[in-house]
Amino acid sequence: MKSSLKIGIALSGGGVRGISHLGALQALGESGIVPTKVSGTSAGAIAGAMFCQGYTPTEILKIIVETNYFKFLRPAISWTGILKMDTVGTLFKLYLDHDDFAKLKTPLTVAATDIKKGKVRYYSEGELIRPIMASSCIPGMFDPIIIGKRHLVDGGVLNNLPVEPLEGICDFVIGINCNQLPEESNIRNMKNLVERSVIMAMNYNVYSRKGKCDFFLEPPGLGKYGVFDIKKASELFQAGYDYTCQYIEENPSILELAVDKNTIKS
Repeated sequence: MKSSLKIGIALSGGGVRGISHLGALQALGESGIVPTKVSGTSAGAIAGAMFCQGYTPTEILKIIVETNYFKFLRPAISWTGILKMDTVGTLFKLYLDHDDFAKLKTPLTVAATDIKKGKVRYYSEGELIRPIMASSCIPGMFDPIIIGKRHLVDGGVLNNLPVEPLEGICDFVIGINCNQLPEESNIRNMKNLVERSVIMAMNYNVYSRKGKCDFFLEPPGLGKYGVFDIKKASELFQAGYDYTCQYIEENPSILELAVDKNTIKS
């Protein structure tokens, strides 16, 4: 047992594909690998916040399946987005009622993009909900989230795998990317072209950080799921779980990070 090890887990963005992170966290937990700090972008920030609050991966999956996320969105009368995320804060408030990074059970950092300055901004203290919303604010689709004087959008624009907040703090870093794309022989339409191009650009900044990870997990085949394909939530969870179980079996050295077997039961 090496209970003194500090383990960091960085979770990428990827829309609904981020549900696969929950399956990965479940499998890691069952092997006794539990993070002492988490960082996340976009969907990874949301999954990370709920996990750091103390919900188990299966509890978070149940919340996602039973929640009509889209009813919390409102049209935006704006040139910078077609939807407003403001009312999504009401949804997060149900599960993160303290709205405070300091009250999470596990430390969390989320990444967002300052669209005016062209810089990544990391949030790990103070109010919690608005930084999570900012981290998952898809440019063009949602109006930017304003925190102070900063206009913030999806952290994945500049950093879709925020390992930097874990460097120098954690002994080992596990990076998990939920955006691996299969080869595509036929670009069917403009939507397919744009979505694929955006994910490729985000993956580029993920892979540039791969070398900073001691272990890098990337469940294959998630590219076949749409960014908002919430009906496939259980499939995505299972994909992350199955892949991580296989990864652990094929890379037994990761078990050196385990602190206790069967830490996460359900």
